[in-house]
Amino acid sequence: MTATFECRGLSKRFGATQALEGVNISIAPGRVVGLLGPNGSGKTTLIKLANGLLSPSEGEILICGSRPGPETKAVVSYLPDKPCMPQWMNAVQLMDFFQDFYADFDRQRAEEMLARLGLDQKQKLSQMSKGTKEKVQLIMVMSRKAKLYLLDEPIGGVDPATRDYILDTIIRNYDPEAVVLISTHLISDVEKVLDEVLFINQGKVTLQASVDDIRQQYGMSVDEYFREVFKC
Repeated sequence: MTATFECRGLSKRFGATQALEGVNISIAPGRVVGLLGPNGSGKTTLIKLANGLLSPSEGEILICGSRPGPETKAVVSYLPDKPCMPQWMNAVQLMDFFQDFYADFDRQRAEEMLARLGLDQKQKLSQMSKGTKEKVQLIMVMSRKAKLYLLDEPIGGVDPATRDYILDTIIRNYDPEAVVLISTHLISDVEKVLDEVLFINQGKVTLQASVDDIRQQYGMSVDEYFREVFKC
């Protein structure tokens, strides 16, 4: 079985700064994976490399067996760590936009999720609260029938109720044969939806393990084990 997401000796430098070093990862289809590490550990760099926004300094990254490019962009759905949707658009215009760009966009699914949100679809993003913008952006991303979902801090900076809504939306709407890679530092909130985790620190992956293995081997939750490993 071809891995959905794979890194082989992947390194990335920015001048004298080593952002990633010798990363080796293989993630099979059908997994929800937490990408966990302290601030500045390389999480966002890894996600940008997977999305083709950066190029490796060494090694390679493969999405469904192919290097990032036009072919992989058709099967990768990306949620960046900062809002990226045009603020002058409303939800209807966003759906038009996604439908034009992505053949796998399921407009009916998006409309159903927006209806459950009780959102005025003619309201501009600029008029929405931060939490509502986060929800709308996530709905667009999760309404694609992608092979790989790259979610960079999808629950950062929103209230607990919004976090629950976002996590529920993720789990209800991804293809069970796809991979969801979630970068976050809010581990206790996201742990309940994860199958496995990647620990990354100073540009190196220090652990890839299933959530069940961590609980059985160490007698801790992932959040507790993370705090133990990365305590100051």
